[in-house]
Amino acid sequence: MEEGSLRCDANISVRRRGAEKFGTKAEVKNLNSFRYLQRALEYEIERQIGVLESGGTIVQETRLWNVAAGRTEPMRSKEFAHDYRYFPEPDLLPVRIGAAWRDEIAAAMPELPEAKRKRFVREHGITPYDAEVLASSRALADYFEDVVRAGAPAKPASNWIQVELLRQLKDAGKEIAESPVSPAQLAAMIAKVESGEINAATGKKVFARMFETGKPAAEIIVAEGFAQVSDTGEIERWCREVIEKNPDNLAKYRAGNEGVFKFFVGQVMRASRGQANPQTVNDTLKRLLA
Repeated sequence: MEEGSLRCDANISVRRRGAEKFGTKAEVKNLNSFRYLQRALEYEIERQIGVLESGGTIVQETRLWNVAAGRTEPMRSKEFAHDYRYFPEPDLLPVRIGAAWRDEIAAAMPELPEAKRKRFVREHGITPYDAEVLASSRALADYFEDVVRAGAPAKPASNWIQVELLRQLKDAGKEIAESPVSPAQLAAMIAKVESGEINAATGKKVFARMFETGKPAAEIIVAEGFAQVSDTGEIERWCREVIEKNPDNLAKYRAGNEGVFKFFVGQVMRASRGQANPQTVNDTLKRLLA
């Protein structure tokens, strides 16, 4: 193909409906284009079916493709295996495998990827797609299960690994075994998001700092003031300040433009440096904007 030419042979055999084995094969030699290969295959299949349906017998032979006539034609017969130069390898000893040895090997084998994917879906309740990604390597699959064993719910663990951890590893040119964030550390960070101590947006910032420094989430949250603010008084103060600074958008919202609500939410989250409890922000804004 690299020289702009093609030579290939095609072996064709058919079988009757319900038969377990294919019948006698014929070999079509020296096909020099994909088009001729397709036509030769189609012709030879129909020819063999026709021979069998008319009560005839397929002869083991080599055939050539007649381009002008659009058919295969006999070249030479191949009646026996030795005509194809089939012969046993004299230097290979027979291998006899006992059932006990086979069972011993099977018991010692690690869990194979397909079985692992199915188990992840069954035991952890994640999607087949997530299971395929997480089971793409043994190291990644082990990391995921270690995070779950450390207490993280399976679905959030799957999401954080696939979205944040794999992205950070790719950017840093590292493998999963080189992750500066251990499974236990990731599980502890996920627990803080799930409990509401920090929100998901802040969690991404915390995780980035964990990856950079190797420090645990709790230490980073305290040191950098990332704890989620749920104090209703503080959140209401932010909300009132944002509303007062945006009278035009307030008028639009009260005139029926509900899409402006997202603007107010975004401004409050910016004022709180992303630390305000999103649900409390939504509830407070709805009350103040009514």
